Amino acid sequence: MPRVTIIAPANEAEREAVRTAQRALRVPETGEMDDATKTALRGVQTLFKLPVTGVLDKETAVALDRLRPPSLRE
Repeated sequence: MPRVTIIAPANEAEREAVRTAQRALRVPETGEMDDATKTALRGVQTLFKLPVTGVLDKETAVALDRLRPPSLRE
């Protein structure tokens, strides 16, 4: 789960947080905040009535975790 809002990953830890989100979103795991990732994040944010920003923040990461089966939660 990211500790900060990730707009563009600045280091390997942030790229790994993006890859984790991408696995949950079922988009290609690039480790970058590409268009597919931003679009999928906006969908999750809409679903959970979060601010629709297309960026990975703590609230969105928590929502993503709620979508994954318990056996896949980190």
